[in-house]
Amino acid sequence: MRVTVIAGTEKGAFVCTSDRGRREWEVRGPLFKGWRVTTSGRSPSGRFFLATASQVYGAAIHTGTDLERWSQIERGPAYPDKGERKLNQIWTLTCTPSRLYAGVDTAGLFASDDDGESWQPVVALNDHPTRSKWFPGAGGLCAHAVLVDPARPERVWVGISAVGVWRSDDGGRSWQPKNAGVRCVSEDNEHPDIGYCVHGLAQDPEHTERLYRQDHAGMYRSRDGGDTWQENADGLPSWFGFPIAIDPHTKTIFAFPLESDEYRMPVDGRCRIYRSRDGGDSWEATDRGLPREHYHASVLRGALAVDPLDPAGVYFGSTSGDLFASVDGGDSWQALPCRLPRILSVKAYVEE
Repeated sequence: MRVTVIAGTEKGAFVCTSDRGRREWEVRGPLFKGWRVTTSGRSPSGRFFLATASQVYGAAIHTGTDLERWSQIERGPAYPDKGERKLNQIWTLTCTPSRLYAGVDTAGLFASDDDGESWQPVVALNDHPTRSKWFPGAGGLCAHAVLVDPARPERVWVGISAVGVWRSDDGGRSWQPKNAGVRCVSEDNEHPDIGYCVHGLAQDPEHTERLYRQDHAGMYRSRDGGDTWQENADGLPSWFGFPIAIDPHTKTIFAFPLESDEYRMPVDGRCRIYRSRDGGDSWEATDRGLPREHYHASVLRGALAVDPLDPAGVYFGSTSGDLFASVDGGDSWQALPCRLPRILSVKAYVEE
């Protein structure tokens, strides 16, 4: 068995591999040296995908099966050449047995039904009647999170900053905003259901109605598929942050709070992952093995991941290039043997 962690950075992708114990790591790279690698994915067929962004060549998806040889997808996500929207980068790739999804900036959703060989726009979301009032967050107008219900693949959630969470119950043919209970950050009088700056989404893989949301305006959870949301920040040092992830076995939730939307730095200069082992009722800091003072790097929305093993491995990368791992649910952490460029994304994969 091999565990692979792919870190996408401002200057390429780095591949970290280990055995099931996840104590000793080998680091290779960079792949696509000098290019921004914004996210990665792996389809059930075994194909890996890397998304790159270049000021010269634009955004693209590359695919391979061995993490050595890559080819560019020729019919990747794209807006019409003569349209007003520009595809600046691919924020997220979500791969399911039935369909692959790509969330992009400028905000939009694309889908592939042929294992990533071609991509089509999800028109009902991309051209939603509220589109003219969509407002960008500080990181741009980006569709950065896609969740798919494993039991009902026609049910899909998408997080768009600074618009909010959307849900489709019919495979993308129609979409409804799902932000009730969340504090609005940019209220629109004509469309009061938008203007919510979601930063990250996570889903309980067994009880799929249970969703968790790190928002610009706080930490929230839903027990009804996003129809309603309630704050669940008790024990967190700050309501602000970006990434959120969940252990599929213990249902432990992980987050990295930042001081505020103004400063966006770790609280008290300490590198601390917070976890909740009771569905968000309470939170506790975990930092054994992490820098405890003079640490001022942040963790971006795509840079926290959990692998599917039991016990699960938890991984996060920082804007200062540090990459950390825990194999005991956050009780202790180790630094992987590398110092990378600014880390944009972290994904974990397991191969038999």
